[in-house]
Amino acid sequence: MPQHSMVKSYHRPTISYRPIQPSDLVVLEQLHSDLFPIRYESEFFHNVVNGRDIVSWGAVDSSRLGAQGDELIGFVTMKVVLAKDSEISDLLRCDSSTSDQTLAYILTLGVVESYRNLGIASGLIREVIKYASNIPTCRAVYLHVISYNASAIHLYKKMSFKCVRKLYGFYVINGQHYDAYLFVYYVNGGRSPCSPLELAMVLVTYLKSGYKTVAARLCRNDERKAWKWPKCKESRRLISQSQGKRNTTIDGDECQCV
Repeated sequence: MPQHSMVKSYHRPTISYRPIQPSDLVVLEQLHSDLFPIRYESEFFHNVVNGRDIVSWGAVDSSRLGAQGDELIGFVTMKVVLAKDSEISDLLRCDSSTSDQTLAYILTLGVVESYRNLGIASGLIREVIKYASNIPTCRAVYLHVISYNASAIHLYKKMSFKCVRKLYGFYVINGQHYDAYLFVYYVNGGRSPCSPLELAMVLVTYLKSGYKTVAARLCRNDERKAWKWPKCKESRRLISQSQGKRNTTIDGDECQCV
């Protein structure tokens, strides 16, 4: 059983990060049990420590004496998934000609209570971001966080993650449903389908289109007024017939544009 006494009161820890390994199995299981209301299958932990489709990092305090200096006091686990098969595929601007674009999905992240507020969680997340950024096909890091975890939400926002979606009833804990937020951090040029710049360009295009439409209608009105200048009865009759034909053609064009 890991012992984590009031560390911050007695010494200044020396934190380092390393890959999680098979010898961390027992401590990793205990930390997940202590920190999360959700229970994970034994297979999950074996996949983590053996690196089976899951990449992980552990935080250790090397200033502790003996074997405790290499004992986990924090962890993050993640896996790489195909962007097209993920739940956030609609939140990415992906190249339709490329089918191998990927995402890094953070599965779990935790730090023991006595080591919190020391920047350890931020350090673990940076390990994930660095890893994802070194994968040429990776476009984003994403994760879920339960809606009442205010400290985690604050952390992700501070690290420039974007809250892009609220998922109602995403978690079921002891028979009760809890909402979750979906956070995304874009890497390697990844971005949302419509960036602020693109929205501005669409708005400008729309305004230009509207201006041209108004200008065209004003021109047509001026032309119609010009046709009414002749006062000869015979001219008015000819003008009326011609004007009627022009109006029919214009109406047809407008329907085609719509």
